[in-house]
Amino acid sequence: MKNYYQILGVTQNASQEEIKKAYRKLAHKYHPDKGGDEKKFKEINEAYQILSDTEKRTQYDRFGQVFEGTEAGPGVGFDPFGRGFDFGNIWGRTGEEGVEFDLGEMFEEFFGFGGAKTKKDIKKGKDIEVNIEIPLEATLKEHEKEISLYKAIPCSRCQGFGAEPGTSVNECFSCRGTGQVQQIKRTFFGSFTRYVVCPECQGEGQKPEKLCNVCKGIGRIKGEEKIKIFIPAGVDSNQIIKVKAKGEAGKRGGKSGDLYARILIKPHPTFKRQGDNLYLKVPITFSQATLGDEIEIPTLEGNKILLKIPQGTESGKVLRISQKGISHFLGNGRGNLYVELIVKIPKKLTRKQKELLDKLKEEGI
Repeated sequence: MKNYYQILGVTQNASQEEIKKAYRKLAHKYHPDKGGDEKKFKEINEAYQILSDTEKRTQYDRFGQVFEGTEAGPGVGFDPFGRGFDFGNIWGRTGEEGVEFDLGEMFEEFFGFGGAKTKKDIKKGKDIEVNIEIPLEATLKEHEKEISLYKAIPCSRCQGFGAEPGTSVNECFSCRGTGQVQQIKRTFFGSFTRYVVCPECQGEGQKPEKLCNVCKGIGRIKGEEKIKIFIPAGVDSNQIIKVKAKGEAGKRGGKSGDLYARILIKPHPTFKRQGDNLYLKVPITFSQATLGDEIEIPTLEGNKILLKIPQGTESGKVLRISQKGISHFLGNGRGNLYVELIVKIPKKLTRKQKELLDKLKEEGI
């Protein structure tokens, strides 16, 4: 049975800081790239993986191994009186200590479902989503909108690499720049090997020789950035525009996240939008509906155009005006404007109006 405390040269009461310090010293001494003993280096790594983890260290102190049970010795499920394996202990309570194991959790731990994060995943900045509200008339033409975001931005002192200017960023001696280290699990099913995030560099594969005084080695700080977002013509509500690399800055030179701008169109007091078409209600008088007329109606651009009302128009009739709707998204042309004519019936009439209507009534109108 391996004595991990003896391998690292510390006592069983050693603090986590003492264990980490001892590991760094020995790993540096026995690192294969520096001419050290590779077998000894792996043994040191294995010891540190166990003793640096509070839960694993507790199991090791209690049982002498972490879930050890396949060798001849007092491990989990092992019966020292020669009766073979005690499966009751494996499935439930173990000995007088009352330790319980969940096989589902054990399988996930042993086989490493999900895997370790890569350097790319760890260093990449987070994506950001923002809402941008624009008026309906702004959809007629493509335009740029500038917004200001308070977010993680690259540190200007170290240019985002986390190292004090004039110093270097070196490869992590524990993982050889891979960001992952090998971890061996011994269980009653056998020994299993998997790769986990390197505890020395937190999976980045590199470490600054001297940490930046401003960002403390992270490579980014909180700050404000002005960003211009291109909004195409014809954009509709809830459409999302992606602005590459304008999210949170990555750690130590890592790739920035992306910015996702969700467009929200403000309701218009006059026009209603359906797809690329616009709808407008226009009131007309009884005489205009009966005799016909030519009236001015508004457009989304803000000017007015003439609309001819046919004779005998009934209330609710819809007239179409081509190419006066919304611009087609990333295409040519526009939708249509549909005008619904509403005949207004007066609630109060003058004496003269009543006389005229009476005459029309006599004529059958």
